[in-house]
Amino acid sequence: MEPIVRNQFTSRLMNEILACFQLDSEFRNLGDFENYAFEVYQNGHPKILRITHNSHRSFKELESELDWIHYLQGCGIRIPAVFLSPNGNTVEAFEAENSFFYASLFEKAPGQHVKLDDNLFNEKLFRIWGKTVGKMHYFTKGYQPAATILSRSQWNENDLVKLEYYYPKEEQSAIAQAYKVVEEVGELPKTKDSYGLIHTDIHHGNFFYNGDSIYIFDFDDACYHFFASDIAIPLYYAVNSKYFTGTREERNEFARRFLHAFMEGYFEENELSQECLKTIPLFLKLRDVELFSVFSKKIPVEERNERIQHWISEIKARIIGDTPIIDLNL
Repeated sequence: MEPIVRNQFTSRLMNEILACFQLDSEFRNLGDFENYAFEVYQNGHPKILRITHNSHRSFKELESELDWIHYLQGCGIRIPAVFLSPNGNTVEAFEAENSFFYASLFEKAPGQHVKLDDNLFNEKLFRIWGKTVGKMHYFTKGYQPAATILSRSQWNENDLVKLEYYYPKEEQSAIAQAYKVVEEVGELPKTKDSYGLIHTDIHHGNFFYNGDSIYIFDFDDACYHFFASDIAIPLYYAVNSKYFTGTREERNEFARRFLHAFMEGYFEENELSQECLKTIPLFLKLRDVELFSVFSKKIPVEERNERIQHWISEIKARIIGDTPIIDLNL
């Protein structure tokens, strides 16, 4: 979390939020990268509290996210429920200095995170993962938000693709090549079967798994984007995390195994043309482009550990070389 936001998030504010939702005083910090996430308790029962600063999302943006979640739940997709506050709201606003924090309360998903070295991180999970993403894509084609709901943004409205804000000025080669990737994505044709509202970040850290089903959370970055991107992102993070220091051959072999099982599940729920599938490497490159912005935006140079430095170095080399994280024969 940026220092200016962290300094405004006081214990007094946290207590005010807990009181508003009638939560116990005990809580556990789960993360604070783009939002604050806490495991909280209501009469001893665990729930998830998410707190967002208005510099990251507006009140209306959060409402639109929760509206889409409600729609997908109605389609049978397993997503943690959103609880209303005692005031009857899905989002509550809290003033802090000259800004606002917004809070929402969620069900704690059944299951657990799957670790990369766990026996559960296998083809069965990959098929279920793909099947769930395919089901989301199929049903989102029929989603029409009400007139009172703010439409989610388009992918190219994301500040992370405004590279001049985040890329170091001395990285002119990376900036030039990164803009070529953004331009290439912008030239892709948009159809109902290739483009729609997607999660954008369904990696293994954003769902719980109970051995039979996955329960997806963290819809914060949901936007209108190409369906192929929602396939590229799970692939990117599975490969990068499983073989963070692995060879390209190891990554390629795992990617083939992962994608084969993932797409078997996906095609049970949704169709995607061969032309769309062929764009997956492009979206792998786009993720590198965006992550280079993320690291510049979120992690000061002096706070970058060895792992982050290694990751940034690899990303930069791939951007300049116009090379995705893996080789795919699609």
